[in-house]
Amino acid sequence: MNDWPEQPEGARPMRHVQRRPQSPQYQQGYEQGQAYNPNFTQAQVQGYDSGYSSGQVYGGAPQGGGPGGPSGPGGYGARPSGPAPDWRKRIKIGAIVLAVGTLVWGVGTYAWASSQMRNEVDLSKVIERPAEGDCTTYLIVGSDSREGMTAEEKKKLHTGSAEGKRTDSMMILAACSSGNTMISLPRDSWVTIPSFVGSESGKTYPARGGAKLNAAYAMDGPELLVRTVEFNTGLRIDHYAEIGFAGFANIVDALGGVELNIEQGFKDKKSGADFQAGTQTLDGEQALAFVRTRYAFAQSDLQRTKNQQKFLSALANQAATPGTILNPFRLYPTLGAGLDTLIVDKDMSLWDLGQMFFAMKGISGGDGKSMNMPLAGSAPQNSLKWDMPKVKQLVEQIRNDQKVTVEADR
Repeated sequence: MNDWPEQPEGARPMRHVQRRPQSPQYQQGYEQGQAYNPNFTQAQVQGYDSGYSSGQVYGGAPQGGGPGGPSGPGGYGARPSGPAPDWRKRIKIGAIVLAVGTLVWGVGTYAWASSQMRNEVDLSKVIERPAEGDCTTYLIVGSDSREGMTAEEKKKLHTGSAEGKRTDSMMILAACSSGNTMISLPRDSWVTIPSFVGSESGKTYPARGGAKLNAAYAMDGPELLVRTVEFNTGLRIDHYAEIGFAGFANIVDALGGVELNIEQGFKDKKSGADFQAGTQTLDGEQALAFVRTRYAFAQSDLQRTKNQQKFLSALANQAATPGTILNPFRLYPTLGAGLDTLIVDKDMSLWDLGQMFFAMKGISGGDGKSMNMPLAGSAPQNSLKWDMPKVKQLVEQIRNDQKVTVEADR
């Protein structure tokens, strides 16, 4: 059965369409593979090439330079007109932009870091000061301050909970063109505490003969310590820098630890030290134990000063490197960890602080020497007496920027 609908009534059959006679132009073009367009002139028809006879793929780019062609205006394969790019100029502009960006970053970092420094020590309060020398001298102090530390941190770092702060280490760093020298001052050195003007009270106090060096700090802080060192050595101190337990440990951790070669292993319950011999990377807790240990050694405080010098040189060597200075992910944490706990004199700039670190780095690299203050034996109260003839010779060499030839028992 046929399901198609019947032809509607009135429908008409489709008329037969007759093909139009082919013109000579069309026939000629057809034979050549050309399309017919009645609007083309004979010349246009003869000049048109469809590309079929030459074996081109349909849809390929048209040949020639007409509109829409590869070199014509608006063509899909067209290249922009004009001269070739000046790459030298582009590189020059890029270099200028990079230099300006680096400068802005550097200035911003310097300004931020300077604002973090604690310029609290007023050396103008120190009286009867020696004449200035040719070298720049720093008094570097490690205090046992527990400022800002929690009970858990005190326990972890084995610092105890004593109130106030005392000097845990002291050393003079002389930055000279003839070579840098780091001189440790044993805190049990037997010295004279000279007359001084109280940094807070403004009162004048008489001299006190025969006392341990660290007593000066306990009596009137950094200003009296500087006054005492200057009085007993005759060497003018240009800058003062002090850091507590927490700041020291935080700087080491911010650097990712400090690599150190420990020649002989040792243990000490009081400081928490437990080291094997060999090269190893110390974190903040281990570093603090290393520089504080004294009871594990026969030379006690003298051996501790050697360890302090050794570690500070290694610390400076690692901190003052392009890997730290040029890497913001290491520079900012390091500066942030140390600057807010570092107490310096009012005239000390970030530049001076950098010079101090580079001077310490130079010593670890062989550009200078490290030594203890020359000693001449023991004194009352288990203290140490300085060898004053050698001390005077040492100070004279530093003051005149001469190579240090004085030797001290290590």
